Amino acid sequence: MTKKVTWAASLGDRSENADYQYNKKRLREIDRRVRYLRKTLENSTVVAYSPQQEGRVFFGAWVKVEDENGAVKSFQIVGYDEIFGKKDAISIDSPMARALLKKEEGDCAVVKTPVSTSQWKILKIWYTKT
Repeated sequence: MTKKVTWAASLGDRSENADYQYNKKRLREIDRRVRYLRKTLENSTVVAYSPQQEGRVFFGAWVKVEDENGAVKSFQIVGYDEIFGKKDAISIDSPMARALLKKEEGDCAVVKTPVSTSQWKILKIWYTKT
């Protein structure tokens, strides 16, 4: 990207150079994202598995749930930055995860969203021990 900006700058007047302006903007976006990721990494912590978590829903749990209509879903409760690119993960900040926290197998959780309210029964809870 820096090579593109340098090339565009060499074309002449920067005030009317669309290539330069676009690539310079793109470079700022990349720099902003890198700063965000560095800050996130500095503040990140690994949440270790604890045997005391067994049988209850906490961060890192895999949960299998069923709604009133019999639809079954399985997913892992993870941090916001971990959900991207995964079909079987939900954010700890989601309404579903918030409703499930501290519940046990067989419990029902009422999930309230801006659009609707639904009830989910917890069928299974497990943890991947690393």
